[in-house]
Amino acid sequence: MGAVILIFLILGLIVIAIFISPILIKQRRNQIKKRTFPPLWSAIIENNLPIYLHLSPDERRRLQGHIQVFLTEKQFIGCQGLQVTEEMKLIIASFACLLLLNERGEYFPKLRSILIYPSAYFVNQTVAISDYIVEERKDIRLGESWSRDQLILSWEQVQRDTKNWQDGHNVVLHEFAHQLDQEDGKAEGVPILAQKSDYPIWSKVMTAEYQKLCHDIEQNAITIIDSYGATNPAEFFAVATETFFEKPQQLSSHHPTLYDLLQNYYQLNPKKWL
Repeated sequence: MGAVILIFLILGLIVIAIFISPILIKQRRNQIKKRTFPPLWSAIIENNLPIYLHLSPDERRRLQGHIQVFLTEKQFIGCQGLQVTEEMKLIIASFACLLLLNERGEYFPKLRSILIYPSAYFVNQTVAISDYIVEERKDIRLGESWSRDQLILSWEQVQRDTKNWQDGHNVVLHEFAHQLDQEDGKAEGVPILAQKSDYPIWSKVMTAEYQKLCHDIEQNAITIIDSYGATNPAEFFAVATETFFEKPQQLSSHHPTLYDLLQNYYQLNPKKWL
């Protein structure tokens, strides 16, 4: 009888912990957001996030709060001898947290560590040549997002992207868009949406836009969205996110339905930051 009571007590504690834990996490994060944002941090972000001064005071305040939580909860690891500096962390966090300005508040929950390479890096990849033959190749990469707990970036590419805002390429935005996509455990170009009724609309618009990009690439047509988006639906969402933030006016003009869809998802209108 005593063992049964003990089991019920343990189960009760587990249930209580499940309900209380999100509340405690939210309280802790709110406390972190209230910390004074160092002036040096603001200066670093101003010098590296081109749209920072175009954000409204409320947007800047929210971004600063998200950055402080992000830096507290995520681990940064330098690879191949790279020494990770405070400036590196801030630059990466500022771009990543742009995606969170809509107060989604989850802070890329599956992500634990951000690995930073000095430049492009190589990975071994097994490719099927036929039904019976596979080949191992060295694949060069600038970044990648894992569905488990890691995200990888080339610091050289991050620096290049900060200097070429509005070219539609940003490795941090790209890989963290993948993190949003992977929150449900799948990478298929469909992040977790606010309502069930949003999914049919998302599918209709994204499928049509993805197919249009694939068709345009086949016809060698000039596209606003980078051709890498035609790789698969997951890459299309990541590339479309880069375009949404870096080339909002062009995306709105050439793909208004896609722009409206992303505006509704991110709850942001980057056109006003131009």
